[in-house]
Amino acid sequence: MKVVGVIPARYGSTRFPGKPLALINGKPMIQRVYEQVKKSTELETVVVATDHEDIKKVVEEFGGTAIMTRTDHETGSDRISEVTQKVEGDFYVNVQGDEPLIRPELIDALVQAAKESPEAVVTAKTAIKHQEDVNNPNVVKVVTNKNGFALYFSRSTIPYNRSGVEHTYFKHLGLYGYPKDVLNKFVELPPSDFEKVEVLEQLRLLENGFSIKVVETSYDAVGVDTPEDIEKVEKILGGTANV
Repeated sequence: MKVVGVIPARYGSTRFPGKPLALINGKPMIQRVYEQVKKSTELETVVVATDHEDIKKVVEEFGGTAIMTRTDHETGSDRISEVTQKVEGDFYVNVQGDEPLIRPELIDALVQAAKESPEAVVTAKTAIKHQEDVNNPNVVKVVTNKNGFALYFSRSTIPYNRSGVEHTYFKHLGLYGYPKDVLNKFVELPPSDFEKVEVLEQLRLLENGFSIKVVETSYDAVGVDTPEDIEKVEKILGGTANV
């Protein structure tokens, strides 16, 4: 199974235009993400999929591989689907371009799960540590069956704890691995009912009968959505430009 890591990097962002090029301790964010992803032992190829020549240029300057994709893609899945037509592979891992602290071990775990369930989409979850996150609609929750396959994703608190028993809630992490044929079928499907209600693209997969394997991890995504988040990541990195 040839596995390709794809990092979508869109230039336009309502809250943070040019985000992939923002410097984190002197290094472009897209470079930090790329270097972390390259540490994965399960990926045969890593590419940045972008819609902007400046991003492509920066990636190539630090020795990475970047390909140009259309500017009108609505989602990262759509962009990766275009990549499947340009970069040969059997399985594609979508790594968010705004997570400079992504753990390569998690990427490896997703690919290993894919080898055990080759027809499934694979994603990740992590235990929620703070009650306010359980009730926060911006923190997407996931429930799985006993075999680790997703039952549902929601912005609501699921399951609702009517009995008051002790329960661990799980946050869904936006890291996906797709078999090529599943990905290309997925992006051709119209938005589903639950997807439109929750505004969660992955529900389209469940509503159309696709399986989603969910890997548990201790990693909790630290994404960069605004310029203020840069400082947060720099503090985690310890202010060391070489990290």
